[in-house]
Amino acid sequence: MTDHTQDIALITGASRGLGAALAEALAPRFHIVAVGRTTGALEELDDRIKAKGGSATLAPMDIADAAAMATLCRGIHDRWGKVDLWAHAAIHAAPLAPAQHLDEKDWQRSQAVNADATQRLIVYLAPLLGAEGRAVFFDDPRAGESFFGNYGATKAAQMALARSWQSESRRTGPRVDILAPKPMPTATRARFHPGENRDALADPRDEAARILAELGL
Repeated sequence: MTDHTQDIALITGASRGLGAALAEALAPRFHIVAVGRTTGALEELDDRIKAKGGSATLAPMDIADAAAMATLCRGIHDRWGKVDLWAHAAIHAAPLAPAQHLDEKDWQRSQAVNADATQRLIVYLAPLLGAEGRAVFFDDPRAGESFFGNYGATKAAQMALARSWQSESRRTGPRVDILAPKPMPTATRARFHPGENRDALADPRDEAARILAELGL
């Protein structure tokens, strides 16, 4: 039976970092559908959500797996019939390397997660979001920076898709927001900036609160 009474927030990339912080901050106002590759981290997130009186559905899945994403979205449709909010925090950060030395497997994985999966999820989730739902993407402009060929190119492709969708849906919905988070001490940033003084970076929970306030949530 479809339950339309709950507000549903789908968080892709919910295992850790900003995605996990957003999922925790949105509970218990939303039932959280938490998607991530690390089962243990999702279970820890679930514990924190329950401690706040919220509830979550855990989806330990790889967003680059097309069949898994089709199953996920069909399951959401059958159970709730909608998604009220989609926050897309999933990203693959390949090792930094000169453009002429990019590893083919790293490139393919970056393309699969950062660009291909985003395109596919937009197609799958647009009907679930409908006219009233909201989608949120997070910009991190690195295109053209030295050694950021993998990440910069595929993140730019992701944001190009998001901006096209934002423009196309401005009058009809869903609402598409694109925000630029402050630097945070995440695993992704640590890969890009090893040895950085992490004390000066924004706490993901504080950043999640700021972002949700900016969104009016």
